Amino acid sequence: MADLFSSFKLKDISLKNRIAIPPMCQYMADDGLVNDWHKAHYATLARGGSGLVIVEATAVSPEGRITPHCLGLWNDEQAEQLREIAELIKSAGATPGIQIAHAGRKASANVPWEGDDHIPEHDSRAWQTIAPSAIEFGAELPRVPKEMSIDEIKRVQHDFVQAARRAYEAGFEWLELHFAHGYLAQSFTSSHSNLRTDEYGGSYGNRARFSRETLSAVREVWPEILPLTARFGVIEFDGNDEETLSESIQLVKEWRQLGLDMLSVSVGFTIPDTNIPWGPAFMAPIAQRVRNEAEIPVSSAWGFGTPKLADQAVRNEQLDLAMIGRAHLENPNWPYQAAKELGKDQPAWVLPAPYAHWLSRYKIPSDN
Repeated sequence: MADLFSSFKLKDISLKNRIAIPPMCQYMADDGLVNDWHKAHYATLARGGSGLVIVEATAVSPEGRITPHCLGLWNDEQAEQLREIAELIKSAGATPGIQIAHAGRKASANVPWEGDDHIPEHDSRAWQTIAPSAIEFGAELPRVPKEMSIDEIKRVQHDFVQAARRAYEAGFEWLELHFAHGYLAQSFTSSHSNLRTDEYGGSYGNRARFSRETLSAVREVWPEILPLTARFGVIEFDGNDEETLSESIQLVKEWRQLGLDMLSVSVGFTIPDTNIPWGPAFMAPIAQRVRNEAEIPVSSAWGFGTPKLADQAVRNEQLDLAMIGRAHLENPNWPYQAAKELGKDQPAWVLPAPYAHWLSRYKIPSDN
C-alpha cells in the first residue's frame, strides 16, 4: 500500500515521495522575468523535502497574465532566467515542474494585496482582456472581455505550444496546463462563460474543443517521456454538480486519450456565486471519483495541509499525489514535520544533508 512517503513514477520521472508543492502565484515579477525573490523562494521550498515543486502560473503571452507582476514564458529571455529556477529545484532534490497559463477575462488585475480587482481601464498598466464570450466574471472583476476571434484562438493555442517548448528547453521535467479557476481554458468549457454559436461553443463537446486542441498541440512538442498534466475545475458547486462532474470526467477521459498523464483536480471558480463546502480534504472524494472513472492518476491541493489527512488520502487511493501549498509557505520543511507526525524512523532523512546532520545528531532533552 502506498503512503505519503512512497515513491511515485510517472513516465520517466520518479518522485521520491507523494508530496508535491502546487503552483502558488507570487506576483513579484516585472515584465514576466524571474528575480531574486523567485530564486530564494523556490530554492527554499525545494530544500524542504517534497518530491515535486511546480512553479507558479506562468503566462504564455503578455495579455495572459493575471497581474502585471506574474511570471511569463512568451520570450527566450524569460525562459533563460527560468532555467536557473529549474536548476535550483533539481539540485535540491525535487523534480522541477511549471504551470503555463492564460488568465482570460480574469487578467489585467491588481495584485491581491493591492485590491485583487481589475485595474481601471484608463490606468496605463491595464490591457484588453479576452475570453470565449463578452461576459464579465463579476464581483471584483467587472470588466467585459473581448470575444475572441478564431484567429485569436489559434494564436493563443500557438502561445501555449511555444511556452511548452521553452519550458522543456529551460530544464523543466513536469508540465502542467492551467485549465482551471475560471481562466481562459476553463471559461471556454463552462456554459456560464461561453455563449458562442460557432465550433467553440454550444454543446459541451464544442465548448471543450479549445482544451482538446491545446492539449493535443502541446503534446506534440512536449517529450513523451515526461509528464504532461493539467489542473482543471471538475465541479463548480453551483447547483449543477452532478452534471458538471459527469461532463468533466468524460472530458478527462478524452484528454487521457490525447496524451494527458495526470490531473490536478480542482474547482471551476468560473462564477462568483457558488456554495463551496470548504473544509479539510473536501475535494478528496471528488478526486477519487475522477481517478476511478477516468482511470488517470490524480492530485488535489485543497485542504491536505495536515500530514495525517494527506497520508490517508494517498493510502485510501483518493490521491496519487498530495499537493501541499500554503502549509509549505508556513513551514518550508513541512515534509520533515509530516515524517515526525506520521512516526517515520529518522525523519530528518527527508531534508538536505546539512539540515539532517544537525537534526539527527543532537537530541535536546525535553523539560519533562
